[in-house]
Amino acid sequence: MKNLSVVESHRERRAKPSIPLIDVRTPAEFRSVHAEGALNHPLESLEAEALPFEKSETLHLICQSGGRSAKACQLLEAAGYEAVVNIEGGTAAWQAARLPVAEGKKAMSLERQVRIAAGSLIVVGAAVGCFVHPGGYGLSAFVGAGLVFAGLTDTCAMGMLIAKMPWNRG
Repeated sequence: MKNLSVVESHRERRAKPSIPLIDVRTPAEFRSVHAEGALNHPLESLEAEALPFEKSETLHLICQSGGRSAKACQLLEAAGYEAVVNIEGGTAAWQAARLPVAEGKKAMSLERQVRIAAGSLIVVGAAVGCFVHPGGYGLSAFVGAGLVFAGLTDTCAMGMLIAKMPWNRG
C-alpha cells in the first residue's frame, strides 16, 4: 500500500482526473463534508468485487483521518487491486490544507459517536455498580477492555456497529 499526503493526492488527481478518490466514511460523514470529486463507498459495506473499477486502476482512498482508508486499502489489495493509495490525514488534513471540499448537512463523526457511546456505557456501569449492584462494574470493565482491544488491534467493533445505525446510512 502506498501512502500520499493530501496535497500529493490532489496534485496527482489534477494531473490525471481519471484517478478516482474513494471516501470510505459513513454516508452521513460524507454528506457533511468531503473532498471535491470524491465517491462514497463506506468501509462497513465495501465489497471489492462490486466496485466499478479495474483491478489495475489506481485508486486513492480517504476517510476522516487515515485509519479506515488504510483498512480499505488492505481489503482491496487482498482482493487483487494493484494500485491502491491511502491518503494520509484524511478529510481532516484535506480541509486543513484548504483543498476544495463539498459541504452539506453537518453530521457527527463516527469517532465522536464511539467516544460518546463508550463513555456513556462506562458511566452507566459505574453508577449501577455503585448504587444498584456491584455487577454493574462489569459493564464498565467490558467497555474498557473493548477500548484497549480496539487500540491494540486498530479495529473497533463498537465503531462498526454504530456505522450501521440508520442515522449513519445513506
